[in-house]
Amino acid sequence: MTTVSCIDDRTNSPVRILVVEDYEPFCRFVCSKLAENPTLRVICEASDGLEAVLRAEEHQPDLIVLDVGLPSLNGIEAARRIRKLSPKSKILFVSQESSADVVEEAFHLGALGYVAKINAGIELLAAVEAVRQGKRFVGASLAGHIPAEPDDGQDS
Repeated sequence: MTTVSCIDDRTNSPVRILVVEDYEPFCRFVCSKLAENPTLRVICEASDGLEAVLRAEEHQPDLIVLDVGLPSLNGIEAARRIRKLSPKSKILFVSQESSADVVEEAFHLGALGYVAKINAGIELLAAVEAVRQGKRFVGASLAGHIPAEPDDGQDS
C-alpha cells in the first residue's frame, strides 16, 4: 500500500523536504516535528522506496528524510538510485535499523546524517540543521560505532 502526497512549492520554502516512511504514525510525527521549524517545508511524502526514487527525481528536494526498512525497495537501495537522479538532494536517514554495517553503508552512499528512530524526537531537528549545512550528523546512540569524518575538526 503506497500513500503519497506532494505539494509543488519551489519558491516559498528555503528547505524543501521529501519524507519517506512507511509507518503512517511515524511519518506524521516526522512531519509535525519538521513543522516546528518555519524554514522547513515538507513538499512530498512517500511510503516505499520505489516511490521515493520517483518523487526525488520529480521534485528534486533539498533534503530527503529516508527510512531504511521500506517496502518495494529498501532505503539503502533507494538512496543509491536517488544519488544518481537527484544528486543535489541531501539525505538524512531516520531508521530503527542501527547496525554499524547499515549505517556505514548509508554514509558511503553519500548520506550526511543518520538518526535512530527512538531518538528522533530529540535529534531530528539538530540532524536536519547539520545536514542543511553540509555537516555529518550521527545520532548519539550510533556514534560509538561509526567513525567520524576524516576532515571533521569539530568536537561532537
